Amino acid sequence: MIRTAVAVGAAALGVAAVLVALSGCGARSGLVEGDRAYEVPLQPRPQQLWPAWYESDARRNGVMGSGRPEPRAPLDGAPRVPKEGLRALDPKAVLAADPAAKGLTRLPLIGHPGRPGIRPPVLHDLTGHDGAPELILSADLENRRTVVIVYTARDGKVVPILYTSGSRLAVETVGADLVTRGAADDGAQQTVRYRWDGTRMSPVSDDKTYRNMDPPAPGCPGRAAGPRERS
Repeated sequence: MIRTAVAVGAAALGVAAVLVALSGCGARSGLVEGDRAYEVPLQPRPQQLWPAWYESDARRNGVMGSGRPEPRAPLDGAPRVPKEGLRALDPKAVLAADPAAKGLTRLPLIGHPGRPGIRPPVLHDLTGHDGAPELILSADLENRRTVVIVYTARDGKVVPILYTSGSRLAVETVGADLVTRGAADDGAQQTVRYRWDGTRMSPVSDDKTYRNMDPPAPGCPGRAAGPRERS
C-alpha cells in the first residue's frame, strides 16, 4: 500500500510538472479564482473617412511617405472663415492659397476612387480647442500617391496643421486622432497616428507590421509568435 501511494504521488507530481511546463507556452489571464475582473473602459472605434478608398486594394501598393514639417502660420490669400466655419469654404480655394498644396488645384473633384482627383472634403474635430471641426482634404495623384492635408480655423483665418503623403493611403479617425495606413518600403504595413499637440497634428506612434511570422518560441513546438512590430 505504501509503495502504491508513493507511485501515485510521483505520478501526480509528474503531471503537475508537465502542466506547469505547458503553461509557460500559453497566455496567462492573470486572474485567480475569486478575483474580480476589472471593468474595461470603452474606447473610440476607428471611423473610416473615405470608405470607398479604404476598401481599395490599390492602397496597399507603394511606399508610405513620412511627411514634412507642417506650416502653422495662417494662409495668406485664403478665404476668411465665416461663422459657419470651414464647412462653408470652397476646398479648391483653400488649396489655392496654400503654397504647399496649390498644385493640387489642377485636379478635378472626384466622388469615387479610380482616377486622380480631390476627394470629397471631410469635417472632423481633431483639435477640440473650440468645438469646431477641422477640414480634412485628400487628393489622389497620377503617380498613385495620396496627399492628406488638415486645416483648422484660428481667428477667422485658415491654418494648415498637417501635411502627409503615401501610396493610396487608408485614412481614418480614432476619437480625435487621425490615422493613416500604407505600405512601407521594407514590405511592412505602416500605421501612423497623429494627435493635436496645441499647434499642429504630430505623430504619436509609427508602427510597422510584417507579414512573416517569428519562429516558434523555445520549448513550444508549432507555436509561432505574432507578427513583429517596430515603432
